Amino acid sequence: MRAPEHVRPVDGVDYNQVSTGPLPPAPPTPTGREGLWERRPSGWVLAKVRSGRGPARGVPHAPECAEAPEGVPLLDVRRALDVAEKPGTQLCTLCGCAQELTPLLSAFDHITDS
Repeated sequence: MRAPEHVRPVDGVDYNQVSTGPLPPAPPTPTGREGLWERRPSGWVLAKVRSGRGPARGVPHAPECAEAPEGVPLLDVRRALDVAEKPGTQLCTLCGCAQELTPLLSAFDHITDS
């Protein structure tokens, strides 16, 4: 790898002892529940739950969540927020969906017209 044009050696510094080998490999990405908390999901999936009479309610999940349905389309953040605002929607706390979306839902609650 070559240094960019704006990088140059410092006068009077000996670079003969500087390691030029490859960087060590990155640690493996955590899996399971712990890994979900360390990075933002790339989107959300919606599980529909029927509870007797009335419309089905939705439960958004991170795609990797144990409770997430398989084979359903991935929702981007805008669509996930639209779903989260609907009455009867519950955000999953197991996978962190609630922790990710709740601040976005209430981000502008403190703003008033002046």
